[in-house]
Amino acid sequence: MSPRSDIPLHASQLTKVYQTGEVAVHALRQVDLDLYAGELVVLLGPSGSGKSTLLNILGGLDQPSSGEVWFYEQNLTTANQRQLTRFRRDHVGFVFQFYNLIPSLTARENVDLVTEIVKDPMNSAAALELVGLGNRVDHFPAQLSGGEQQRVAIARAIAKKPAILLCDEPTGALDSVTGILVLEAIDRVNRELGTTTAVITHNTIIGQMADRVLQMTDGRIADEARNTQRLEPSQMQW
Repeated sequence: MSPRSDIPLHASQLTKVYQTGEVAVHALRQVDLDLYAGELVVLLGPSGSGKSTLLNILGGLDQPSSGEVWFYEQNLTTANQRQLTRFRRDHVGFVFQFYNLIPSLTARENVDLVTEIVKDPMNSAAALELVGLGNRVDHFPAQLSGGEQQRVAIARAIAKKPAILLCDEPTGALDSVTGILVLEAIDRVNRELGTTTAVITHNTIIGQMADRVLQMTDGRIADEARNTQRLEPSQMQW
């Protein structure tokens, strides 16, 4: 059993070592982390600090060299590939820096790709409405701005009603004004759906919208801070 069966994600002593020839690169060093139900966590840190590696392990895209990850009572560290695929499909939404939309499909059809493979999906039009694109459902990616495409990617991620939303540099390719719109979509999903959300970013300002801010350095969580009040993205000054 998981040490805390009420916690969506519990990570204990996560270590990840990549072997490059004779050189061992330590991407994670004995990281402990709990993601609590309904919270929004921002992970800050420079490139190479281990943020993406940690997110990939939490999302079942990668396995640690040692340590454990639990999704409620399920030990993801001992899961086989079929179980990990089911975990990712049913419980995790991913948003990356690049949108990965299919150009020949409309916004609605891109979201439908996800809704067709899960048991109880959100209506694709409703998911797009939630991220502020209710009037753009029949537009193709080439007809959408970068920020709009990223919001389609968020709608696609949340349409399967995941327990966890993992966002890796979701505003990294966007200007500040467009980035705020994307963060507003993530914030709304977290507040209205109660989706446990983790956001990786280099931008320290984005930490102001979080319940908790984790600072990663050299494969470790070097600092943790809790905001007494979460700012809405529109209140943040870049």
